[in-house]
Amino acid sequence: MNLEPGELEDLRSRLGREPSDTEARIVAAEWSEHCSYKSSREHLSILPRTGPGVVGGPGLDSGALDVGDGWVVTAHIESHNHPSAVEPYGGAATGVGGVIRDILSAGTRPIAILDGLRFGDPSGGHARWLFRSAVSGIADYGNCIGVPTIGGEVEFDASYDGYALVDVAAIGFGRRSSLIRNRASAGDAVLLLGGPTGRDGIGGSQFASESLDAQDRSAVQIPDPFAEKMLIEAVIEARRAGLIRAMKDLGGGGLSCAISETADALGVGIEADVSRVHLRGELEPWEVMVSESQERMLLLAAPGDVPRIESICGRLGVACSQIGRASDGGQMVIRRGDEVISDMPARVVANAPPQEHAASPPGPAPDPGSRPRADHSAALLRMLGSPNMSSRAWVYGQYDHEVGIRTVVRPGMDASALRLDNGRYLAVSMDAAPKHCNIDPRAGAAGCLEEACRNVVCAGARPAAMLDHLQFGDPRDGRVFWSFKESVAGMAWYARSAGIPCIGGKVSLYNETPSGPIKPTPVALVLGLADRPFRQGSAADGDALFVIGATREEMGGSEYMEQVHGTADGACPAVDPGESAANMDAVLALQAAGLARAVHDCSKGGIAAALAELCIAGRTGCRAEPGSFPGDVPEDAALFSESHSRYLVVCPGSRADAAEAELRRRGVRHSRAGVFGGGAIRAGGVDLSVDKARAAWLGALGGLVHG
Repeated sequence: MNLEPGELEDLRSRLGREPSDTEARIVAAEWSEHCSYKSSREHLSILPRTGPGVVGGPGLDSGALDVGDGWVVTAHIESHNHPSAVEPYGGAATGVGGVIRDILSAGTRPIAILDGLRFGDPSGGHARWLFRSAVSGIADYGNCIGVPTIGGEVEFDASYDGYALVDVAAIGFGRRSSLIRNRASAGDAVLLLGGPTGRDGIGGSQFASESLDAQDRSAVQIPDPFAEKMLIEAVIEARRAGLIRAMKDLGGGGLSCAISETADALGVGIEADVSRVHLRGELEPWEVMVSESQERMLLLAAPGDVPRIESICGRLGVACSQIGRASDGGQMVIRRGDEVISDMPARVVANAPPQEHAASPPGPAPDPGSRPRADHSAALLRMLGSPNMSSRAWVYGQYDHEVGIRTVVRPGMDASALRLDNGRYLAVSMDAAPKHCNIDPRAGAAGCLEEACRNVVCAGARPAAMLDHLQFGDPRDGRVFWSFKESVAGMAWYARSAGIPCIGGKVSLYNETPSGPIKPTPVALVLGLADRPFRQGSAADGDALFVIGATREEMGGSEYMEQVHGTADGACPAVDPGESAANMDAVLALQAAGLARAVHDCSKGGIAAALAELCIAGRTGCRAEPGSFPGDVPEDAALFSESHSRYLVVCPGSRADAAEAELRRRGVRHSRAGVFGGGAIRAGGVDLSVDKARAAWLGALGGLVHG
């Protein structure tokens, strides 16, 4: 148990007595950082929660977005970092299973998965093993349950050495009228559906709420995707029949959290009997309560509907146990047969005392000084062939990204897109910028959210909502907690400026390696809506290249500075909300008018890398003039700065004048910067054959994995 001495005293005070051993273990699970958000929850209130389309109201257990015609999209994001660092296949797989059940808790069917993966220096065998195994775990689980994995990101950095960040997000879809708005009355039956409860995952929430102990493999859950698939179908059928009054998935803290949080949220008590729980082996009562065995859901139903739920579960081979009932009074009472082993107010268990930590900003960053002249062709080739910028085809090639026949924009583009039943389209992107955040967490977090918005715009959609995932080291470290608070502030600032509500999120702390905390890694997941998606074409000979958005000398945390000059120092890219909005509108207007053949955002590697990727996709060269790019900066910054709010637009040569007129009318900073054709990428000091660039870009990640 990881109850702090002050917390144990607080529990004694709230109960007015000494807690039993079982009670202390139940509370330790719920009061863990992973479950209670005791260090972070008060700081999250600054994120905007309301906006057009946001579905709110009492009893709704998941963020939802109205997409019109009576339909909603739900979304949730989670991580399984500690488990994946210890056992990457099982940790990543059960991370997928857990986030899918969060979507199911709202009564919606899961329709897509995204993943964000971060590992240490890939030249080391341990990082490669973690990477391969995590990808396999996600692929096997998602493919088995028939939910497509449509997007995500991969990054390698020495700050993750010996560790792994495995973020998983899921998207759900359903009728607004079918959303499960949790409610309960005294006498309602409490049911446990799904897999048996075993010793796997015992103490998982506490394991994830302190520095990693790689020996604690028992805290990693065991995945069973086939059981999850049947559980999904059983829940959806019971929901369609109107048999579910309330529902919560069993994740961190197991029954301890599911029962206490459900009872507290609904203002009822719950009495449960651990001897009625279907088990895998013999377990002590406290083990039953804190086990985090997977593929389980807690349901509340009217007593008269229990036989119908049991019939559905029996037909689909899903175990179903009636373990208790709802009661008046707000008590969480746990029995083993006739023996009462725990009797506490649900509000006590479900509400950990908040913890505040000192926030200590670091000293001023060093001045990077002048940048020596570099060979820009060699620099671009090196970046394209690096693990952080090369093609991700090896990763998404492991996933079935078309199962469910909704995927209309596949992985590998700036954002993926799904077809919805009302004829509209949902674009999704997940992004992070830990190198920027390590320099300036406020600007870096705002920037990663803006980048996710840019990617959604590249797919022809307007950003409609976002989710955040905030990952940091030990919050008791003043610099870590400062970076957490700054990141939340940065995301909240840009979200409010752009009118993008936050419909969900996650906080993961205590992400430490043997060398210290990870770089601040806030992740942004953005959902965009479109009446029709923008289908990317390929640049062809004679097409015009437009650069939209100004380039600034913001080289801090860039791939160029790290890979070419061996330093991250310098000014971090910062977002201008007005420029961001104007440029998004301009790109969407070009797409809608048929003036764009392809659109690509500028991020890692700057304009040079984005241009190279367009040339590789079209198998054609381009001659561009960096001196014409918007922004008065040195050539290396013009090529490799990672300033925000910028897009490369490929226009058919015959439509270039019309595109120019539209951009001028809108008053956005832009330039008609080049023409596609030939076999080489030529831009200032860059002169690189497309074939050579393509070979480096395509082969790097697969070669790393198999090397």
